[in-house]
Amino acid sequence: MPLLLGVIADDFTGATDIASILAREGMTVVMSIGIPGPGFAMGDAEAVVVALKSRTIAANQAVSQSLDALDWLNAHGAKQIFFKYCSTFDSTAKGNIGPVADALAEALGAEIAVVCPAFPQNGRTVFNGHLFVGRQLVQDSPMKDHPLTPMRRSDLVALMAEQSAHAVGLVPHEVVAAGETAIAEAFTTAVADGKRFVVVDAMADAHLRALGKASRNHRLLTGGSALAMGLPANFGITRRMETTAGATAGAPLKTAILSGSCSAATRQQLARAKALWPSLRIDLNAVAEGKPVVEDARAFARQQAPGQPVVIYGSADPAEVEANQQRYGRERAGEMMEQTLAQIASALVADGTARLLVAGGETSGAVISALKIEGLAIGTEIAPGVPWTRTLAVNPLQVALKSGNFGGPDFFERALEIAG
Repeated sequence: MPLLLGVIADDFTGATDIASILAREGMTVVMSIGIPGPGFAMGDAEAVVVALKSRTIAANQAVSQSLDALDWLNAHGAKQIFFKYCSTFDSTAKGNIGPVADALAEALGAEIAVVCPAFPQNGRTVFNGHLFVGRQLVQDSPMKDHPLTPMRRSDLVALMAEQSAHAVGLVPHEVVAAGETAIAEAFTTAVADGKRFVVVDAMADAHLRALGKASRNHRLLTGGSALAMGLPANFGITRRMETTAGATAGAPLKTAILSGSCSAATRQQLARAKALWPSLRIDLNAVAEGKPVVEDARAFARQQAPGQPVVIYGSADPAEVEANQQRYGRERAGEMMEQTLAQIASALVADGTARLLVAGGETSGAVISALKIEGLAIGTEIAPGVPWTRTLAVNPLQVALKSGNFGGPDFFERALEIAG
């Protein structure tokens, strides 16, 4: 089976997000952690998702890694490339979305590429070129206080123009509502006007499906994972029954919930989880002081009853996050927590934990890297954009990687109910 779609994702949670959507829409999907190595088991995959950890690294490094991923996908015959970033357009004025998109478009010779982070099922919509989270502009939402990529503006045309070396246009909602032909005509006009990128309004799944059809001949697409729902049909692939990878039978597996996300959604989810299961909070000051935080967390998990999920978290409210960043520096504060949770994950897996739920994009990246996971099979969807996955190993580990803002208040309960 030829490789039809190659996806370059800028973080690990986003990679599982888009992989689950493509699988749900009928594609055979394999996900690689980092650039696939020589022995990567691609099998008969119709789509390969390359998961990078490039969202918040230096822009030149993000570009280099993304181009390496592109080289691999092109070498394996990918007919279309999708650059996947967060549905809240997590980025700074300097990147990394714009620089990576520029480099990919140049390498592919793409005369135009869409920019559409919309994910209506999760409340992310684009209207008149402005990004909304629910009823709020992203600049007024909790994303304005994101510890690494605070979103203080909502105008995607302006944001993309700041980051890109190319002109940016807009395909407004009235054109999108008119359907595939109108959208395609708008693309033709944008190219004639010298636009390399076009922000496209989308407020419903139907808009994204129409956009996917109108982009069938584009060499490059950029956006959030929901845009992918309209792509498999372009290759003659139809939606099929959900896979069950990740579900189990028999004795309950040792389970750990690890969270480094400080999003409002994750904090709400954690409040419910802590009321149900034993929990331990990681103190960043204790980490900085060199106290045996990892060893203490390991001992805590060992003390719990067999089959009892444990919750270990470093999530904090915005005021505490800001205080920690002032004390230790923005990057160091985040890295200390991510690496601590990653070390805890490694210790728990060594002790027999066979199921991990990880909340937060950066935390997920650190955990997957620490566990040296090279690939994942995509399983049952827990919530829009969040599937169970299974490592490609003799004794597979079940993993769910959750973007901080995804999932309802009962996400962790639902995840374990689905897993069985």
